[in-house]
Amino acid sequence: MPDLPLNGCAPIPLAHYLKALGILRLVSEQVDPTATAFWKDDRFFLNSTLDRDELTDFFLNTYKPTAVLAPWNGGGGFYFREGKSKEKDEATGKLRKTGLRDQQTSATKTVAAIVESRCERMEPLRETIEKSKTVLASMGLNEAPKEELKEVLLNRLRNVLPDEAIGWMDATIILGTSKVGYPPLLGTGGTDGALDFTNNFMQRINEVINSTTGLPSTESPAWLRSALFSEPSPGNSTKSPIGQFFPGAAGGANATSGFDAPSTVNPWDFILMIEGAVLFAAASVKKLDSLGSGALIYPFCVRQAAVGYASAAGADEVDARCEMWMPMWDRPVSLMELRSIFGEGRAQVRGRPARTGVDFSQAVVTLGVDRGIASFQRFGFQIRNGLAYFATPLARIPVRRQIRADLLADIEVWHDRLRQKAAPSANSNAPASVTRALQQLERRMIELCRDGGSGTLQAVLAALGAAERSIAHSFRWTGENHIQPLRGLSARWISDANDGSLEFRLALSLASIRAPLGRETFWLRQNLEPVDIGFTKDRAWTKWADLPGNDVVWQDGHFTDALHSILRRRIIRFEKAGMSGWADVAARFAYLDDITAFIEGRVNEDLLADLLWGLACVDPKALSMLPEAPPAGLQRPRVSPGGAEQYVVPSAFYALLKLCHHRLPRDEDPIPLVPAILNRAMSGDGTAASQLASRRLNASGRRPLVRELPVTGVTARRTAAAIIFPISHQDFSRLEKAITHQTETNP
Repeated sequence: MPDLPLNGCAPIPLAHYLKALGILRLVSEQVDPTATAFWKDDRFFLNSTLDRDELTDFFLNTYKPTAVLAPWNGGGGFYFREGKSKEKDEATGKLRKTGLRDQQTSATKTVAAIVESRCERMEPLRETIEKSKTVLASMGLNEAPKEELKEVLLNRLRNVLPDEAIGWMDATIILGTSKVGYPPLLGTGGTDGALDFTNNFMQRINEVINSTTGLPSTESPAWLRSALFSEPSPGNSTKSPIGQFFPGAAGGANATSGFDAPSTVNPWDFILMIEGAVLFAAASVKKLDSLGSGALIYPFCVRQAAVGYASAAGADEVDARCEMWMPMWDRPVSLMELRSIFGEGRAQVRGRPARTGVDFSQAVVTLGVDRGIASFQRFGFQIRNGLAYFATPLARIPVRRQIRADLLADIEVWHDRLRQKAAPSANSNAPASVTRALQQLERRMIELCRDGGSGTLQAVLAALGAAERSIAHSFRWTGENHIQPLRGLSARWISDANDGSLEFRLALSLASIRAPLGRETFWLRQNLEPVDIGFTKDRAWTKWADLPGNDVVWQDGHFTDALHSILRRRIIRFEKAGMSGWADVAARFAYLDDITAFIEGRVNEDLLADLLWGLACVDPKALSMLPEAPPAGLQRPRVSPGGAEQYVVPSAFYALLKLCHHRLPRDEDPIPLVPAILNRAMSGDGTAASQLASRRLNASGRRPLVRELPVTGVTARRTAAAIIFPISHQDFSRLEKAITHQTETNP
């Protein structure tokens, strides 16, 4: 048979997704066990022995409703309301209650109509209701039980009800080792506030099927064609609640052209939606990585992460029940295969179950989900209308291998700890800056899982840098919550996040700076935050310093000012260590034209700062042993009109200053440090700085072509900051040739 498109089934809203599952389940169980289905272009396709007319006829005349009921709920239709006398209470003015539960409700009338039905189609539902009533009578229950008594009732029902009714119980309630649990998809044991899904299911059944004859109602065919094939028809819905599954039909304020609108639903939509929800089953198991004695496991269900969608807000994590990732598949799948997928609900992140939406996004792109799934539709169960929960569609994530997402393994432990202490749902005293940085990081992580490009990974790296900076600036809170500095990023972060931008090149050159000061290696990272960095035979280590010293001089604000502070402190350390000249070395050098761009202000300094913090967290051994990348930090040649290569160097002012602040090869005498040179330039007095630099070079045997340069203000300050960028010896020689007198013996 050709594939039959069911245009009434779509990935969103959740009601229509569940409807698709219900159609496949019912056709497979009651008509054609070989039926298969798949998703294509946001439509559901069914392949079975039934054509369009036969499928319609099956639901109208043959379909047997599943035993969906909830004898444990007050609104399930199994308990009468307490009667009222004609006497009023003088204190409240209300009628006194009689103490007898003998008043019918609309719910009990619905159940009674099913019990009194004699048609064959209602037999499974009727039989289960009668067995449930027998259990309630044996326990003497005339109202919904609570706590321990409720658990006793649930256990007795499991012992006597037929298998299909047990399937519904497993989708709505789980009997754990300590207490009753409620899977999020179907609210609290089959209720969403005052809405009881089971009794509404029976009400909708009575609307589409005559319980006496078993024949379809007059409106049923039009409702069904609309539900299956999205055929337009007048009056294809009734004023009935649908709960959290279809926010657009839930009614309420601003839902229509007036002030308010009622909830409307196509009865067949509701019926098939509930039939599809039966495929979800929960299990309570003890998890080794859980903080409690047990945890509820539900297919493709994780804790809410308020990132990765347009309306994300921190309050979503606090108020949301959870989020669910509904699988979509693009090849024919049978009911048996689908049961296996939902039964396992596998979403693994590096060998452990996904716990949050951020985890799940990683599982999707790192082969942590079942094969054959093409994408996931992400839903969050969030408060969106007063106190009502809605299944809000958040994003569509394709299942596509993203190699760069593997790098997130390097930050897994650190990120998990930070999320435990700083996420909006943690209810902690985390500084707002830390919480914002965490949310930004998680947004970038999800974007990486969607895109996987080098630019997206670089955004993650920048977000890591911003997060590390936030916890370093909240040092007291960080210590109290035992959050360690980010460390151990592999060298792949450098190669895979390199998008060729000058910000990345400049940040990497800074991050790789270190100064061998006797037995100590003084890293530039130690000017950013209070960390100790060391090496053992097998590895490098980074930890918080026992006592934050004077080396930490980073200041938020202008990046130029931060570099000035770092330069001043490093010069002081060089002098204290007895170094006669500039001591910094680097594994990566800056291009001279990149330095020129920095001096001229053609750099995104916020990005540069974040990348510096992020790259500084790369493993120190990896930073100190970076492989050369062609070209290895040399000034890139530009071709002249005649075809010869030319090298363009920054300003003469930069050249004067840089010649005084560069670590020379061991066979050359170092140029002694004169701190006043940079201090004058940092203050904006480039003229005085150039005079001092010229004198220093003359005294060191290098004869500059100029004695002073009239540079002032911002240019002088930015040029002073640019001195910290390391350059190669070849570029140093080019600067020397450009600014000093050369003799025939000079190379």
